Amino acid sequence: MDDLQARVSTLKNAIALGETQRRVSRHFEEEVDALIHQFYDDIGTIKLMPLRSLFDLFLIKVLWVGRGGRDPEVLDYLSEMLMRFLWSRELVRFNQRYDFLYALLEEIKDRGRFQNLFEASRHMADNALFVTGVFPAARPGRRRRALPRFDRAHFVEMGRKYYKLAAEEQLAELVGQRVVLTKLAERFEFYMDALGEMSERYIMGFDMDIVADKMLDAMNLYRKTGDEQYIETARKYAALLRVDRRPGAPPRPCQFEKS
Repeated sequence: MDDLQARVSTLKNAIALGETQRRVSRHFEEEVDALIHQFYDDIGTIKLMPLRSLFDLFLIKVLWVGRGGRDPEVLDYLSEMLMRFLWSRELVRFNQRYDFLYALLEEIKDRGRFQNLFEASRHMADNALFVTGVFPAARPGRRRRALPRFDRAHFVEMGRKYYKLAAEEQLAELVGQRVVLTKLAERFEFYMDALGEMSERYIMGFDMDIVADKMLDAMNLYRKTGDEQYIETARKYAALLRVDRRPGAPPRPCQFEKS
């Protein structure tokens, strides 16, 4: 996957140089789609690549190509935020008796452990964006203790409020985040919806249109060559389609039989 990592870096360089500020070129969009497809190749093979490159790619797809986002600093901020939540120790440091969502909601109440208002505000805003974006349909499960109410509108408003507070702090200027935090406050729902799409298609689920295409490609190669590896690959993609239960999802494929 070194090639994929290098090509994602090339896309980010184009973004940093302002080559996509006005519009995404056809070549840029085709390259993003090609890399997304490459990620789904050889579905049964373990792939090793930096998680940051994957987050960058998925955010470029949903923000740059899909939604016309044109803020490189926001893309970097969101990618780093996802790294922190989904990879670093912050994901596992919570008491195992409670699920991750519950821990995030509870942590929002705890401001005392932060050294300053900037850090506390930014962290609480990040939690609100992560919860409403990556878990757009989330509802805390049953637990022995009473759970905080998951009021989506409340967390949206809280995210806006705390990003704005963080942006107004002097430390925001010192660490170079005043502009990006202001943009997150002003367009919170825009970025929340983008994270929701990214989560559904690439973090919590799969892009089922691509999976269906890959399955059909493998079936066609099997019919053309008779090579058993292609029908096995098709079965693996079909298994992913069978677990998808979203409204409008592709129909469950039939069992494959040798012809």
